Amino acid sequence: ARRARLTDRIMQNDPRSHGLWEMTAPPAPATPALADDIDVDVVVVGGGFTGLSAALHLAEAGTRVAVLEAIEIGFGGSGRNAGLVNAGMWVMPDDLAGVLGPVHGERALKLLGDAPKLVYALVEKHGIDCELVRNGTLHLAVGRKGLEEIAARGAQWRKRGAPVRVLDAAETAQKVGSTRYPGALLDERAGTIQPLAYVRGLARAAIGAGAQLFSGSPVQSFARDGAHWVVTTPGGRVRAEWIVVATNAYTVDAAGVPWREVRTELVPLPYFQFATEPLPAEALASILPERQGAWDTKQILSSFRLDRAGRLIFGSVGALRHGGAAVHRAWALRAIRRIFPNLGPVKFRAGWFGRIGMTDDSVPRFHAPAPNVVGFSGYNGRGIAPGTVFGRVLARHILGQEDEMPLPTTSAVEAKHRGVKGAYYEAGAQVAHIVEERA
Repeated sequence: ARRARLTDRIMQNDPRSHGLWEMTAPPAPATPALADDIDVDVVVVGGGFTGLSAALHLAEAGTRVAVLEAIEIGFGGSGRNAGLVNAGMWVMPDDLAGVLGPVHGERALKLLGDAPKLVYALVEKHGIDCELVRNGTLHLAVGRKGLEEIAARGAQWRKRGAPVRVLDAAETAQKVGSTRYPGALLDERAGTIQPLAYVRGLARAAIGAGAQLFSGSPVQSFARDGAHWVVTTPGGRVRAEWIVVATNAYTVDAAGVPWREVRTELVPLPYFQFATEPLPAEALASILPERQGAWDTKQILSSFRLDRAGRLIFGSVGALRHGGAAVHRAWALRAIRRIFPNLGPVKFRAGWFGRIGMTDDSVPRFHAPAPNVVGFSGYNGRGIAPGTVFGRVLARHILGQEDEMPLPTTSAVEAKHRGVKGAYYEAGAQVAHIVEERA
């Protein structure tokens, strides 16, 4: 019964932070604030997909591990996203090999191409109730350019043995419930989940394996103490041999804050979502009948999917603030009518937004800024499967089981004009949606 109804609880008293996901996720496990000094082998900073995957795999190997989360489990991008469990990254497979080189490129493609399998395995192993659907995702072509893009992407994945195929207009219409798209790329490796429920499930599994999790425990400083690190929070300190930095786009951006450079190398891209009330049965018979998640090839893309209760979740680039809430809401209603003209009027039950950390080449980063300090960042909107598998990579690296990292070690370099670019993305999305709304 608890999961069958919407609740009134909202994270940090902000209904626009986690929206429908907070309303429908199982409750988070109890994670008190750190209130003492403790000794462990590894301290993980950040309670999202990467940090909790690392903690879970370390704890299962018998490692003493503590997780420090500044706010709440899943507060950052892990609890806000669209819930598409995609394989690979945004960049074309061949381009990823070009950016990273032939060795790291193909290694990363293999790891990320198989990453959804790890998500599914963890959900099954730990009985995580997160609305998992394993029917693939649809990359929807918009116009001739979009058709060329999905054809190229499909060909590049197929030559690597991936189960992807390009659908024609008729097949696409059948799977989407709309005749608006001339084609789509179906990736059978992918799926959808309720992301906040999944990250809370990872937290519960990590605790069950022996990890200690502390929320409301922001890191204030860290310093070397012989062969160990000492990480300080307002309520206590953690002494550890290793530090995993897993804060990504929600790293605090302020002078003197540890690992601020993780944030400053990323350009923030805002992304919002609106969720309708459950659609009527006749609509659900035709709209995404196989429950794939979908997104299109536009530069300012749209994404949509259904949750377990049949709510349509519709999103795009933009923030629900500074006038954006009204603009994007009006645009979303109009866009839904265009895509699904037979659906009729819909009402939104929730709206929320967050930020995506974008790198200059749309490729994630591996950093080792100090001895025994490691972390991945820059997921460019693909956080679920990559975050989960990169967390396992970090655990294996610390355990001495991972000699060949999937990415080269790089130093964080502040993104040029990142503040201007972030503001441009937010304002530009508003302008684009105003224009499209009136078209």
